[in-house]
Amino acid sequence: MTYSVIIKNGIIFDGTGKESFKSDIGISKEKIVEIRDLQKGKADLIIDATDFYVSPGFIDLTTHSDNHWTLLSQPGQENFIKQGVTTILGGHGGSSLAPVLSAESIGAIEKWANVSEININWTTMDEFFEETERHNLAVNFGTLVGHETLRRNVLNNLAKEATTEEIKKITALLEQSLEDGAFGLSTNFGTSHSQAASRKEILKIFEVLKKYNVTSMHHLEDEGKNLLPAVSRLIMLLRTWNNKGHISHFKALGRGAWEDFENGLNMIELAREEGILLTCDFFPYTSTGSNLSSLLPSWALAESRENILNFLKNEESRKNLTDYLKSLTLHYDKIMIASTARDTSSLGKTVKTLSDDSGLSPEDVIIDLLYINDLRVSIFNDIILQKNIDLLSGRDYAMVASDGVGYEINKINTKRDLPHPRSFGTFAKVFSDMVKNRNILTWEEAIRKMTGLPAETLGINNRGIIQKNNYADIVIFDPKTIEDRATYQVPIMSPSGIKHVFVNGVLAFSENSLKETRAGKILRHGR
Repeated sequence: MTYSVIIKNGIIFDGTGKESFKSDIGISKEKIVEIRDLQKGKADLIIDATDFYVSPGFIDLTTHSDNHWTLLSQPGQENFIKQGVTTILGGHGGSSLAPVLSAESIGAIEKWANVSEININWTTMDEFFEETERHNLAVNFGTLVGHETLRRNVLNNLAKEATTEEIKKITALLEQSLEDGAFGLSTNFGTSHSQAASRKEILKIFEVLKKYNVTSMHHLEDEGKNLLPAVSRLIMLLRTWNNKGHISHFKALGRGAWEDFENGLNMIELAREEGILLTCDFFPYTSTGSNLSSLLPSWALAESRENILNFLKNEESRKNLTDYLKSLTLHYDKIMIASTARDTSSLGKTVKTLSDDSGLSPEDVIIDLLYINDLRVSIFNDIILQKNIDLLSGRDYAMVASDGVGYEINKINTKRDLPHPRSFGTFAKVFSDMVKNRNILTWEEAIRKMTGLPAETLGINNRGIIQKNNYADIVIFDPKTIEDRATYQVPIMSPSGIKHVFVNGVLAFSENSLKETRAGKILRHGR
């Protein structure tokens, strides 16, 4: 038999967490067809992986390429391919790119993208998949359906409690999206739309998710001082129908919440002992990448964009906002401006530096930045405790995810946008820091958290594990040289040590060179 590809002499980590073994892999077209001695085999392409580790392609469960629009404008997703990521999941934080029944529906992504420049030519999830396929993706892509997106479709963009009839329409849209292949639901209970949702609405939605045996992925409504109540609420909701659930980028933000984090893990573990399949993911960085507007109080964030902007310019409400920001005791020297919609003079500077240079208070700097840039300001905020990241990483239900965005490198304008380094270095950083430098994880554990476990969590049966008849999403890397190189100051740096990346049996990256052929697929749940 002549194979498409033979990978010889590699040290294979199959993605299950089992001990590695040395073998060859035979690939025919899209699939793995042999895992055995193939030293005499023939193939169109033979790769010698002597002394290298061979792993399933990494599955990044929490990404935002869709909501930042780069999935369609930069389908090469170069930074993901270069770190061994072969599959990404979108539709997070309650916001997805489908379904879209009206122009207002897409407003859920306006905090990340300029929706006035976006052309939508689909309505259903299925039509969105068809359009995305035409963009020739380099990575496999699946999506959740966003709770806020569903509500905006039915409620004409109004953040209000849904009537019984409107709940029926919301759940019908959810069912149709799941029939079309969405992998589940995403929420952000901190947004105005989710906060307006009644318990009845949420439970009806969870009933649908149980029917389709899919998971729900949650951005907690509070990752700060109310972290534990937020975890408790989620567990109570999941318990109602014994649903599967997942907490995206689980973390405790700020000193006031750090000491609660271990108790949050204990709550998750007690729920799991009950039989609730609750999982979570983490990124290995102590700085968040978030919207500056997230620092505003809940009473402001519950309003529309127009009302928030009015609050920012109104003298009385500005004073209330200032008093609130002061009460947070923020470390302004650790909050760096990462991107702005209009004013670029603040890029790469901390709020403290901007305050010192302008003579304005740090609170006034924040309010002015938000107003000038129509709320579209992103920040790096160094407020996560490394000890908590380490605690979470060791849990067998925790997996690695970047919470990042995919890019084509030559399309990044670093004069306007500094991407978070997690978009470029997450997976290599886990290997170099947690496995090699500090021995927190073994190679087998780390690779399982990037491959087999996320595939299991999503319900993908033919990826994430190196075994016969699975799709040949494979990464080959040098354990001696793999290392993340992206920093906050210079984030656009791909990791060292990644040798070859295959997507669906096609060589996508080899020896520091991207290949022209893009073989990514749209993944649909249950297909």
